[in-house]
Amino acid sequence: MTKKIIKPLLIILSVFVILAATYTAYVLLSYNRIEDNLSLAIEGDAAEDVAEVNKSYRLVSANLGFGAYSDDYSFFMDGGTESWAYSKEAVNKNITGSINTILSVNPDIIACQEVDINSTRSYHTNEQDLILNILDKNNYTNTSSTFAINYDSPFLMYPFTQPHGKSQAGILTISPIQIINSVRRSLPIDENLSKLIDLDRCYSKNVMEVENGKKLVLYNVHLSAYSTNPDTADNQIKVLNADMSEELAEGNYIIACGDMNKDMLGDSSIYFGSKSEAGWAKPFNTDYLDDGFTLVGPIDNNNPVPSARNADSPYTKDSFVITIDGFIVSSNVEVEEASVIDSGFKYSDHNPVYMDFILK
Repeated sequence: MTKKIIKPLLIILSVFVILAATYTAYVLLSYNRIEDNLSLAIEGDAAEDVAEVNKSYRLVSANLGFGAYSDDYSFFMDGGTESWAYSKEAVNKNITGSINTILSVNPDIIACQEVDINSTRSYHTNEQDLILNILDKNNYTNTSSTFAINYDSPFLMYPFTQPHGKSQAGILTISPIQIINSVRRSLPIDENLSKLIDLDRCYSKNVMEVENGKKLVLYNVHLSAYSTNPDTADNQIKVLNADMSEELAEGNYIIACGDMNKDMLGDSSIYFGSKSEAGWAKPFNTDYLDDGFTLVGPIDNNNPVPSARNADSPYTKDSFVITIDGFIVSSNVEVEEASVIDSGFKYSDHNPVYMDFILK
């Protein structure tokens, strides 16, 4: 009798081991970093051929949270429960809400992060097309745009109750000034096994002509948050700084924007009162920026609004909040205002941020 029980158990165990080994091999063999200095396609014809000097422009940056993060949503990688958006309809509602929020402040240039184009978690919604269609319907037209993939993962089997699946996502930049050149630049990442499921970190570098013969170089950035090696975050800033410094040496105008995943205010708890126990929300280390650059943490001192919330649970007034989205500008760019659009985290775990600037 005992042998009759043990044999099936051994067969089941053997099948499990084979499946686990096969899946591990699949993940390892599927991993491949996207090449550096990858030229990006430029879509559309913008209304303006060149940027003007001494003219005020508004740039909005927003992490869209792949259309999943309504205010009642929590994500398993942050300690929450969900691995997918609630539904395809929820994805459409959240992306639409985010874009309408952005349009409410009349932006010129729009930079978005966490835009899915073919992911299990967002029901294979092409959010890039969805965004461009929403903009078109709202008469935000005659633009050029670029898209850089920073997340092309193998099928993730975890959580077992609802596997996260395969993801393709990236960084979208949209401008009414014609983008004449765009490249995807790879950033340093952790080299341990966490790289298999983390984003393939990068930034897109978008070049526009200015009427005085110089260039406006716009960097759309999404830096790492949960690095196991503390040098990774610093090295990412160093790589970005080196690139920006080369452009500044040519006399060009430099703006970097996006989800920096660092405390852009130095200590956001001064403004919002909440402190993180996770230890990831460290200040942006400006020691790695050359003297020609300034970190711009968006804040309205009269009405301070955070740019991000912790997604370990649905959003409440007691949730941990912080400002990790913002800007870096060169000395020839004058910042008129930088602030956060208060959407109440209704459509994403990030509030959009904006900056009004002038090319001097």
